[in-house]
Amino acid sequence: MKKISTLILAAMLMASCGTTKKVTYLQDLHEGDTKSITTLAQKIKMQPGDKISIVVNSKDAELTMLFNLATPHRSLGQETASNSNNNVALYTVDSYGNIDFPVIGKINIEGLTREEVQTLIKDELIKRELVLDPIVTVEYGNHRISVLGEINKPGQINITRDEVTLLDAIAMAGDLKIEGLRNVTVLRGDGDIQKVYEIDLTASESLYSSPAYYLQQNDIVYVKPNSKRAGQSDINSNTLRSTSFWMSLASFVMALVTFIDNR
Repeated sequence: MKKISTLILAAMLMASCGTTKKVTYLQDLHEGDTKSITTLAQKIKMQPGDKISIVVNSKDAELTMLFNLATPHRSLGQETASNSNNNVALYTVDSYGNIDFPVIGKINIEGLTREEVQTLIKDELIKRELVLDPIVTVEYGNHRISVLGEINKPGQINITRDEVTLLDAIAMAGDLKIEGLRNVTVLRGDGDIQKVYEIDLTASESLYSSPAYYLQQNDIVYVKPNSKRAGQSDINSNTLRSTSFWMSLASFVMALVTFIDNR
């Protein structure tokens, strides 16, 4: 009986170690290591359907009012912003990648970063001698990432920065649950194509080389449950692999051994 209890305790420890290996991020990285991110940094780029706020400032405040569409109501192609620029109209990028800017008219911004949009509008204002010293600020209006599955705070995350990584999104969503560390899928729409990226967060190469390391607006991050979690509805498929099962069994055997020794 003592030998049996020893074997069960050893099995329990092995199960515990196996669990640890499954829940540790980037297991192949150690202090002093260097790791290159092989995926080039990808700033958010404008797409049809995006909404942005554009604010123009200069020394002549009255002049710039012409280019800052403050509106308390919705109008065609615009709606009130829900960001720090209260009551500033949001410009909607149409299906052709254009926005309709005051005085200047149609401006194509599809595929441009936020900084590039700022530069484009500033240059147009100066070239047309509309504003000689413009300061243009562009903010995201409806840029979001959805995080679903084995995550502590599933839902949508607003994008406020130009570069958002998968780890950033996971942190903002309250971190992964233990049951989902190895099974992260990123779904990304590209026109009529749905691209799928599978990422193992326990391996640095899988993370840093993935095209989905840098996220884009409208990406869906889905954290799949592991086999243990998925099998919880089936008692037989889960019980023998459960650490709690081995702990309970070990406690029972130890109690039985103590009972027999005391007889």
